[in-house]
Amino acid sequence: MKKARGPTEAELLASYEAGEWVSVARSRADLRKFEEMARATLAKDQRINIRLSSPVLAALRARAAEEGMPYQTLIASVLHKFATGRLVEKTPARSSLKGAGTRVRRDRKRA
Repeated sequence: MKKARGPTEAELLASYEAGEWVSVARSRADLRKFEEMARATLAKDQRINIRLSSPVLAALRARAAEEGMPYQTLIASVLHKFATGRLVEKTPARSSLKGAGTRVRRDRKRA
């Protein structure tokens, strides 16, 4: 089952051209602040090289395809969220842990 996606690019463009969008900036100072935030967020002035296992890279590419974005953009987004403290880890439901094959060794006293 595919995830429901938001409006398409064409729908967004039509909405914008119809004048349905308004600026949230209340002043020129707000506008400058938002522009600087966008520049800082979107600036890609450093390059890294990272080695990943083939299965991890394949999973990232598949997830990026599901989200409709390039895999490098997905990786950058995850790293950005982690660095800014906005990456939230999901905790598995209790029922999903049953039968997961995890075993805990218990030391038994022998009499």
